[in-house]
Amino acid sequence: MTQQKKVWFVTGASKGLGLVIVKQLLAQGYLVAATSRKVEDLSNAVGSNDNFLPLTVDLKTEKSVADALAATVQKFGRVDVIVNNAGYGLVGGLEELSDQEARENFEVNVFGALNVIRQSLPYLRKQSSGHIFNISSIAGFTGSFPGFGIYCATKFALTGLTESLRAEVAPFGIHATEVAPGYFRTNFLASDSLVVPKNQIAEYQNIRDIQNAHTGPINGNQQGDPEKAALALIKVAEDENPPLHLFLGQDAYDLAYQKIEATKSDLEAWKQVTVSTAF
Repeated sequence: MTQQKKVWFVTGASKGLGLVIVKQLLAQGYLVAATSRKVEDLSNAVGSNDNFLPLTVDLKTEKSVADALAATVQKFGRVDVIVNNAGYGLVGGLEELSDQEARENFEVNVFGALNVIRQSLPYLRKQSSGHIFNISSIAGFTGSFPGFGIYCATKFALTGLTESLRAEVAPFGIHATEVAPGYFRTNFLASDSLVVPKNQIAEYQNIRDIQNAHTGPINGNQQGDPEKAALALIKVAEDENPPLHLFLGQDAYDLAYQKIEATKSDLEAWKQVTVSTAF
């Protein structure tokens, strides 16, 4: 008897990496529930498929998330793989961004994912299996980018909570993986996915330069292939020993090692100060 294909639950799936993941999964015969703020966008993008459950979800509302997971389990009988993919980019200086602009990025990128984690774990614990992917970013491992402070902070938060999550759920047979992509050729850098501050400060030319580069020459020329990223996630989900950190893209690989080497350099250069603080 062949084992039933896993049931996936993917957030932010009407475009970008989320949509590519959903299409790849369906093509391989997986059962897929996916969320968007507008279910019509999902249905139009994916088309009709008996193995597909499109759901309108407001990730910032816990009841909306709970209802979506309940509907998933009601239709497919279980849920196995969670992909917290929903999120958006924010580029602006820490001085420029308002409190509301900063908090909104955390609401979606961090607290939205936490709502999904909180509501999915009872199902995963009950069946003593499952895998939660939190789509972070290389910007959740290294933050040396002017204008990306708040976005990096949301992704660092996602990386940190995934590390704790992994340790917390391991006794239940559940895996957790933080995914750190570099630049992939999706619509992430389009105006509806990359938000800029309402009140920009003229003196921050370095931030405007990087902002213009991202909405200009970088957009559409990213080296990462989202189809291959989706295949990588599916491969990892089927592995018995999946990684805690999954970096995707040569650029992510290189930037990660730059951060590691820079951290080691600081540790050694300041070792005497570091170790001198004991009683």
